[in-house]
Amino acid sequence: MMKSFRLSLVFLVSVVVLFELIAVSHGGELRKNFYKKTCPLAEEIVKDITWKRVATNSSLPAKFLRMHFHDCFIRGCDGSVLLDSTANNTAEKEALPNQSLGGFDVIDEIKRKLEATCPGVVSCADILALAARDSVSFQFNKSMWEVLTGRRDGRISRRQEAVDNIPSATFNFTTLKQSWANKSLTAHDLVVLSGGHTIGVGHCKFFSNRLYNFTGKGDADPSLNAEYAAFLRTQCRGLSDNTTVLPQDPGSVLNFDSHYYTILKLNQGMFQSDAALMTDTQSRRLVDELVDQGTFFTKFAQSMKRMGAIEVLTGTAGEIRKKCNVVN
Repeated sequence: MMKSFRLSLVFLVSVVVLFELIAVSHGGELRKNFYKKTCPLAEEIVKDITWKRVATNSSLPAKFLRMHFHDCFIRGCDGSVLLDSTANNTAEKEALPNQSLGGFDVIDEIKRKLEATCPGVVSCADILALAARDSVSFQFNKSMWEVLTGRRDGRISRRQEAVDNIPSATFNFTTLKQSWANKSLTAHDLVVLSGGHTIGVGHCKFFSNRLYNFTGKGDADPSLNAEYAAFLRTQCRGLSDNTTVLPQDPGSVLNFDSHYYTILKLNQGMFQSDAALMTDTQSRRLVDELVDQGTFFTKFAQSMKRMGAIEVLTGTAGEIRKKCNVVN
């Protein structure tokens, strides 16, 4: 009887150990209120500073949303986009798609406050995920989606990996779908999260080929609304315009809403990757659904939760950085 009990106990312990190993190898589990015991005010601190900064800088929601997206697409949501280059390494920040990112100073401010409150507890990866949510939520005075926490910070940040993994503004639907599938995200997530383009600006250099040289013959992209293209040409001075920025969703640049899908249906998506969403039958069907703001908000919340869990480091993987721009 005792022998049988001991064997059962050994088996049970073995199963638990195996489960823990599997959990670590798959990044463990994110969860609600991860810092409830170790840093109870963590999420409140992130929200308070984020809301205070957004109140005086309405461009921050778009910046944080984009930064979080760019972080998650390289090595998962591990805060690697926040790291500075070193003498021996060029970091993700230096990649062309990341050179226009902003808001790093606010992330640093939040981190300093958290380190003063509960040192070495809250990761930069979690700060970024929370700040993205809280910055967008400021407009509504309520939380717009759930952010599970427990991410840890990565130690590696390479410029080339950002170049290789961040979906390009010139991608067609097939290439976009594949780049998102590489991160275990679906075409549904692609269409829904593209709605984030309802806020923020686009740089002429990323879409001027659609205006001036789409096929290499000095022509415009025929899928772009002609009237809108004419307006864009009055703003973007040519293929060499590297400084001009324009609202991605004219008339709704500071409002997080479903208006992006309305302009898509009018063929006024700024980037080729926006227009690509109208080239697939199922995608077009989803665009029609997402014009409804309630539907968009619900689906955006679900897809953000999935994106925020890409290849996360948890448990003992990675580290908790003392400063977000340098490894410990």
